Amino acid sequence: MAVYKRTYKTYNGPRTAAWSRFLILTRFSWARLFRSKLLVLFMAACLFYPLACAVFIYISHNDAVLGLLSLSKVKMPEVDGKFFYTYCTVQGVLAYLLTALTGPSLVSPDLANGALPLYFSRPFSRSEYVAGKMALLLSVLALITWVPALVLFAIKSSLSGWSWAAANLWLAGGIVLGLLIWSFILSLIALAISAWVKWRIAAGAVVLAVFFAGTGFGSAINAVMRTEYGALISLTRMMRIIWADLFRHDNGAQLTAPIAWAVLAFACLACVWLLAKRVRPFEVVK
Repeated sequence: MAVYKRTYKTYNGPRTAAWSRFLILTRFSWARLFRSKLLVLFMAACLFYPLACAVFIYISHNDAVLGLLSLSKVKMPEVDGKFFYTYCTVQGVLAYLLTALTGPSLVSPDLANGALPLYFSRPFSRSEYVAGKMALLLSVLALITWVPALVLFAIKSSLSGWSWAAANLWLAGGIVLGLLIWSFILSLIALAISAWVKWRIAAGAVVLAVFFAGTGFGSAINAVMRTEYGALISLTRMMRIIWADLFRHDNGAQLTAPIAWAVLAFACLACVWLLAKRVRPFEVVK
């Protein structure tokens, strides 16, 4: 059929709002990510500790169960700032292990297959691309970090009365703020490493090395130099200082919360710079 005999019409159907266009990447990446059975099993395992915390909160308020377990005369630990600090420490470790599994598969395949020009040839900016990929990581990490923590807070509030909830509302704020910051930092680091290391397995290893090596070298510097400033290269140590400040818990650290905030802010800026260098609609080949 000749071209002039074809009838072409413009698309007149519903259009995605410009502000939510980046969620298209999140939706399709979410479907592809959860095809992995290993990832689903690991996420299920990450919920064991929150489940154990929920059981502990229920048992500590049930006199019949305490009597059955011969714990009626034992003083149970309080659900306070120290309780949620410990929760953040445990789930924080699981969060960056989960990031090492999920993060490397977000940007590196697009770079390895030359797909970025296809994204950016459409009305799609670099910031929207990064936001779409980051939204996936933030939503995945939320399922094992601050969402279960808020459920624990709600369980404690229902058992202790809403007067307890009103007096400890700052705990809920610390839960959301502290774990959201940790998830944001993990997402930025994973995206930056995924953009520079195209091999998925190697990218996952680098994500783990950033945290484990930083903690190890920081401890070695502290032991050799007899100082606390070696912890500045340990992002996990800095995050624990911030958690301790948010939950009003003394974890024995000599470094202050403003120093920890400054270190994490510098790490975020470095990751943004690395992403800006790699996430672009062209590639210079030498």
